[in-house]
Formats: sequence, structure tokens, C-alpha cells
Amino acid sequence: MSIFVHGDNILQKENHKTKYRDAKSRQYLTEIRSKYEEWKQENLSLTGPLIEPSPDDKTIIERRVELFNQYKDFIDQQKYAEQFDSRSNLHSSALEEFMYYLFKDLVSDYSDDALIGKSRAFKDLSFKSENYQGMLALPGTLLEVKDYDFVIGATINATFHCKGKSSGDTESFDMPAIAIECKTYLDKTMLESCSTTGEQLKKNNPNALYIVVAERLKLSEAVNLKNRKIDQIYILRKQKNTDREDRFLEGYIANPIYADVVFHLFSMVREYLSSDWGGKIADGLHRGYLI
Repeated sequence: MSIFVHGDNILQKENHKTKYRDAKSRQYLTEIRSKYEEWKQENLSLTGPLIEPSPDDKTIIERRVELFNQYKDFIDQQKYAEQFDSRSNLHSSALEEFMYYLFKDLVSDYSDDALIGKSRAFKDLSFKSENYQGMLALPGTLLEVKDYDFVIGATINATFHCKGKSSGDTESFDMPAIAIECKTYLDKTMLESCSTTGEQLKKNNPNALYIVVAERLKLSEAVNLKNRKIDQIYILRKQKNTDREDRFLEGYIANPIYADVVFHLFSMVREYLSSDWGGKIADGLHRGYLI
């Protein structure tokens, strides 16, 4: 699990043995590092929102969004965008770290042991033995995991052992209650991939909430969002995507990240975490309808 994923991205570039060693890259990384530390400390000094709604919640989120807009405006400058392309994940990782600042106090209000941040989380579990004799001795547990940009959930420690045996297979894995995919923009290929991921997640954890958060949108009206296994899609800038080069042309107006969209995202997550997920057949039988 990683919480300061954007800071880690900068550090990897600073310490890379072969790339980013030229004078321009070193200068730019120094400038970005300084601005990043300001953004990080400002967010860590803020507290909230928490589990219980407060009149200050909107103000706190508006401040976090204001800080994020200032930082994103800085690293989205043309000189940094050209020096560190999309494959470097410099810009996309900033959104992932913003998710941590947004939800850190809400999650810690539940437990210091709660799972939050970027994670290689549970995808599937299976068992494979070389022969029947081996199956009687050890289950042959195979744990498959998947990378998620941001999760809120729990870390589960489990031991699988066969009847009559004291030793077994010990596994530790992260289980998302909420998984959020973070994108600088969302196109149809990404949407299809996210839908597949959401389906896999809900197969093993039906109560999980799966959300996609993107800065901009690159979809046509012909796309049907209702048949995707995604609970909600947020477009933070309320803006269509354009080529990065076009955003540096004179006269282009880039929308900011909107605080009302972020507040809706936060409220959806908080309400979900504080609600009773239900899903028991006995509950449905009492009503007369099961799902």
C-alpha cells in the first residue's frame, strides 16, 4: 500500500540511475519537489471531513480543491508536460495522491488499521496441488492480486490448512470496500477496461463500490454508460478532453477542478461507508423481494 504515490513518483525520478540525469530534468524536478512539499504539508495540516457531517465540510473540501488546482496548474505547465510525458505518470499520480488527502481523515476516523491508498488488492483465489497426496497435506493456495489506483478497505490475514494438519498456507491481502480508478482523461478503451475491473471486483466482493474519477472526458454520446459495471463516473473539470498540445495554444481555457464534483464524490463515499450494506437473503425474504 502506498499513500504518497505522487511523492514516490518524484523520488523515483530523482533517484533514477539512467533517466532524468540531464541538467534540465534535475532543475525541473527540484522545482516540482519544492512545490509538491508545500502542497503535501498544506493538506496534512488540514483535518476533515470526518465520519460525522459538519458545517465546515464544504469549506475544508473547497480548500483541498483550491490547493490541488494550484498544484496541478503548476505541474501542468508546458515545460513540465514536455519533459515528463504521460508514460512517466507524473501528472496522473497527483490525482491519486489527492484522493488520499480527501479521504484520509474519514478513514482514520474508523480505524488506524484501515486500508487506504494505492494497493495491489485481491482479485481471485484458487487452489492447485501437484497430486492428491499433496492436496491432503497443503491446500496449494494461489492468490491473484490486481493494482488499483486508490482503495479504501481492509487488509486480511488468512491461513488455509487441511483437516488434521497444523501447518498451512498463510496469505495476506488487501480487500477493497471502495476502489477508485484515477484518469487524466477517460476514453472508450479505458471505460471498457474499467468496466471489466468493476465486474471482477464485484464478483468476489458484491458489496464493493467501484468509481472512476477523471479530469476530462473523451466519450461520444453513442456510449451507453448504464451497461458498465461502474457505480459512478466523475469528470472533475466538467470538460471534454483535448490533445495536450492544444491546451497550450493561446486562447485555450482549461476548466478548474470543481469543488462541487469533489464534494459529491466525498459524500457518496462517506454515505456508503456509514450505511448498512445488507444483502442477506433473510433480509430480502422478510420484505418479499430479495435484491
